[in-house]
Amino acid sequence: MAIILAPAALERVKEFLAGAPDALGVRFGVHRTGCSGWGYAVDLARDAREGDTVFEQDGVRIYVTADSLELVDGTEMDFTKNGLNEQFVFRNPNVAAECGCGESFTTDADKAA
Repeated sequence: MAIILAPAALERVKEFLAGAPDALGVRFGVHRTGCSGWGYAVDLARDAREGDTVFEQDGVRIYVTADSLELVDGTEMDFTKNGLNEQFVFRNPNVAAECGCGESFTTDADKAA
C-alpha cells in the first residue's frame, strides 16, 4: 500500500507545511460527493486519528483515514499549473469511471453495490 507524491506535489505540500508549523503532515482521503460518488479531500493534518495509516515520503507524512484507504491505495498525487490555474491531480488505479466534469469518481466496488 502506498500514496505517492510526484515531485511537483511534494514541493507544493512542503510549501504548505512550511507555512503551518503546527501541522503534522497532509491528510488525504475521499468523501461522498458529485455525480459519480467520491471526491478527493486534501488538507493539513493537525492531529493523528485512530485508524490512520501514515505514509512518509522525503520527510512529508501523509495521513489516510481507514475508510478512505481502500479507495485511494496506490494513488499518485501530482500538482499542475496551467496558466492561472493550479491544482492537485490524482492518478488512482482504483478508479473505474469519472464524472464528466472530473470532480468525482467511482470504483468497481461501487458498481457492484
